[in-house]
Amino acid sequence: MSIHPNNHPKLHNAMWPGLVGKGSPGAEPFLSLDTMLDLTAKAEVDGLKFEGVDIFLYEPHLNIDISDDDLKRVADKIRSRGLVVGSVVAPVWPPTGGGSAMGSVEDRMRFVEQVRKACRIGSTLRTLGARPHGVVRIDSACSVEEWSKDPEGNTRLIAKTFAEACDVAESFGERLAAEGEICWGGMHSWREMVKLLERVGRPKTLGFQADMAHTLLYTLGYNAPQDSLVPKGYDWKDEVVLQEALRELTAALRPWTLDFHVAQNDGTVKGSGSHDKTGHHCLATDPNGKLDVSHDAGHWLRDEKGQITKMFRHICWDGCMFPNEVMMKQQTWNDILAVMIAVRDAHGWREAAARKPAAPKPVVEVVARKAREPVMAKPAAPAPTPKPVAPPKPVKKAAQPALPKAAPRKKALKKPRAIAAKPVKKARKLKVTKGTKKPVKKPAVKKLRKQGKRK
Repeated sequence: MSIHPNNHPKLHNAMWPGLVGKGSPGAEPFLSLDTMLDLTAKAEVDGLKFEGVDIFLYEPHLNIDISDDDLKRVADKIRSRGLVVGSVVAPVWPPTGGGSAMGSVEDRMRFVEQVRKACRIGSTLRTLGARPHGVVRIDSACSVEEWSKDPEGNTRLIAKTFAEACDVAESFGERLAAEGEICWGGMHSWREMVKLLERVGRPKTLGFQADMAHTLLYTLGYNAPQDSLVPKGYDWKDEVVLQEALRELTAALRPWTLDFHVAQNDGTVKGSGSHDKTGHHCLATDPNGKLDVSHDAGHWLRDEKGQITKMFRHICWDGCMFPNEVMMKQQTWNDILAVMIAVRDAHGWREAAARKPAAPKPVVEVVARKAREPVMAKPAAPAPTPKPVAPPKPVKKAAQPALPKAAPRKKALKKPRAIAAKPVKKARKLKVTKGTKKPVKKPAVKKLRKQGKRK
C-alpha cells in the first residue's frame, strides 16, 4: 500500500510567482511560463508529482486577449507536461488594464470587462479539456487608504461591481473567488471581507479565496487593529491563542471559501517591485514560518466537527516574491511539493480512478468499416435470396429499424384529415407495449395538425 493513499484534492502550483513583484524597474526579471511549467513538472517526491497549475492571465505568461487558436497551443503546452489548469487570475488592476472596483463608472466597467475576458479564457480551457476545475480570482483593485475615506460608500460600490462581475461569470458557467489580502480595500480584514460577501449575496457565484499566509495576518489585525483576533504583543509561543484565533477566523470565512492556497508566513509584511506591501510568503522550509502548515490547513479543509469537507477539487501552493535564484533551484519545488503532499495526507481523501471513455472509439471504427460494405458482401451471401442485392437489406434493417416504418405512416396521416385523429389515439394505447419512438412521434403530428386547423 502507498505511503500516500489519498489522491484528492489535486495538487497545483501557482505560475504567478514568476510575475508578481518582477519585471518593473529595479526588480528582477520575469520568469517565463515555460520555465515555471518545467520547474513544476520536474518536481517529484515519493513518486508523486504536481498535477496542475493555476495561472495569471497576464503577459508575458498569457495575453488576456489571446485568440482561441493561441490558447489551444498554451493548453497543449501545459498538458504535454502532464498538467492541467485550475484557477485563473483576472488582471483587474489599473496597471493591467482593469480599474478600481470602487472607482468611476469607467474604472468599474474596465474591471468587469477584464473579468469577462478571464471567464472567456477559463470557459474555453474547459471546452478544450484542459481545465477540469477552478475559479476566476478577483479582488477590489483599490488601496485600503482610498477605501477608508468612505468605508460604507466604497464597500457598497465594490459590492455593486462584484455583482455585475457575477452576472458575467454566470453567463460563462464560471465562479469568482475574492482573495482576502490585507492590501485590498474593503477586503483587508476578515470582518470587512465577510461584510462584503454578504452584501453581494451571491454565494453560488462569488466566494472567498483563502491564502494561509494572508489570512494569518487577518488574525493579527494588520491594517485593521480593531479586527485583531490575538492580543497586542502576542507571544508566538502561545500556540493555544493562535489556534483559537484560526478557529474563529475560519468559522466566519470557511462557508464562503471556494478556493484554497497552501502557504507559509513569518508574521511580517513586505513587498517588491510594483506590488504593495502585503503578507510575507515564506519558503516551505523557512524556520521562521509561524504556521504548522499541514496541521493549520485543516482549519480550512475540515468543518467545525473535524470532518473533511471535500470542498476543493484542487489546492494550490502560493509563494510570491522569492528571489529568482531560489526559484530556479529544483529542490525549492520538491520541498514545496512535499508540504502539499503532507497537507493531502492529513486532510484529503481517495477516489477511484475515473473510467476511461473507451466506448466511443470502437463505435467510430465500426461506422468507418460499414462505409466499406463491399468487404461485407461475402459473409452475407448465405441469405435466402441469391440475388447480389440481398446482403445490404439486413444491414439497413438492423441499423435503423424504426425509420422505414415511421416514414409511411407520416404520409398516410397527411392525406385523410378526417381519419387523422383515430390513429393518434390508438398510438397512445399501444405506448406501453415496447416503449418505441412511434407513440412519441404521433402526438407531435397531432399537435401540428391542430395548429394547422386553427390557422
